[in-house]
Amino acid sequence: MKISVIGTGYVGLVTGTCLAEVGNDVLCLDLDANKINILKQGGIPIYEPGLEEMVKRNMAAGRLRFTTDVTESASHGAIQFIAVGTPPDEDGSADLQYVVAAARAIGRNMQEYKLIVDKSTVPVGTADRVRAAVQEELNKRGAKIEFSIASNPEFLKEGAAVEDFMRPDRIVVGADNPSAVELIRSLYAPFNRNRDRLIVMDIKSAELTKYAANAMLATRISFMNELALLAEKMGADIEHVRHGIGSDPRIGYHYLYAGCGYGGSCFPKDVQAMQRSATEYGCELRVLNAVEMANNRQKLVLIDKITSRFGDDLSGRNIALWGLAFKPNTDDMRDAPSRVLINGLWARGATVTAFDPVAMHETQRIFGNDPRLKLADTPMAALQGADALAIVTEWKMFRAPDFAAVKATLKTPVIFDGRNMYEPKDVRAAGLEYFSIGRP
Repeated sequence: MKISVIGTGYVGLVTGTCLAEVGNDVLCLDLDANKINILKQGGIPIYEPGLEEMVKRNMAAGRLRFTTDVTESASHGAIQFIAVGTPPDEDGSADLQYVVAAARAIGRNMQEYKLIVDKSTVPVGTADRVRAAVQEELNKRGAKIEFSIASNPEFLKEGAAVEDFMRPDRIVVGADNPSAVELIRSLYAPFNRNRDRLIVMDIKSAELTKYAANAMLATRISFMNELALLAEKMGADIEHVRHGIGSDPRIGYHYLYAGCGYGGSCFPKDVQAMQRSATEYGCELRVLNAVEMANNRQKLVLIDKITSRFGDDLSGRNIALWGLAFKPNTDDMRDAPSRVLINGLWARGATVTAFDPVAMHETQRIFGNDPRLKLADTPMAALQGADALAIVTEWKMFRAPDFAAVKATLKTPVIFDGRNMYEPKDVRAAGLEYFSIGRP
């Protein structure tokens, strides 16, 4: 099939590349000329394991191309995926200006039937706005061209997006046109060979499904973080509790890890947007309000532990950070707990020396050349001259450090572990003080 994908962020670039991988003719559109130039030269503007190699392979095969030409994109694909950003507006709602602009561009330039698919994470009712925008542009032209609208939300985890797309748990499709459903079913046939993963529903239910999934996962994280705070007070170990409740098949182990809060481009934004959407319908989502409040509080936990150990005035102290991205296997620092920690340490007079295997350039983009932040070349280099180590991201390379070397390098042998990466007895046996989340 000929496919157009509008937007080359995480969702758009992964979608277009994976669809090309199974033989489709894909054209990806972005108005950011710099981003398109990077892609045309064989690079990618984001970090995602396995994606760069797949982009190069499909470009070389002629199945994947990139453009800034709106007319070319609208003409190319029988299926037009809208995968642009939906950043939070000032009131927390999803900003749909880029989605609507993409729909208008299709309406202004289409010359034949198109299936227009919302791939972006959007509030319920967005498909109606997309339909209206396309129809309005067609009316301006006096053109009578048929088109269909569908919702096909993504369920991609940053750091595992390629794997998630190529081997999906489910493919949710919202459509009110049987022929649109069959077209999408044909498109996804290569991903459905073992069993039928396609779940067909009405458009509004599909739109809500994406928000509901992220809200549920965020709720599990915040609930475990609240239990962790209680466990500390009680002298219990949240890791033991996690094993105890995760073994119940009704609960399972996923997203039960206590830590220093969630971040990224999805959970914070989608929880806020869902609350805002509910308000517009006269409904208060009290659980989600609590989820957001609990997460904001959890991002301060490491600061609280550091000041409890060293005092509120951290002037003259340097804290080493391992991990800057909001999670492993990505360079995404949107709403990352590391940003809250860095700003909190600065506010109390401390300086920071940090290391992350892939998020260093993103860190420089965010913080610039602030002299209070130094970026180290290796994890151990970050410890040089540091008063303590704080772990914010659970990268695999941090799992088995040489604790004797860590102790010898730190000015004060203290670790503040925001991801519960180590067994407390092992760290303490090496002569280090160890403060983790939800453990005595």
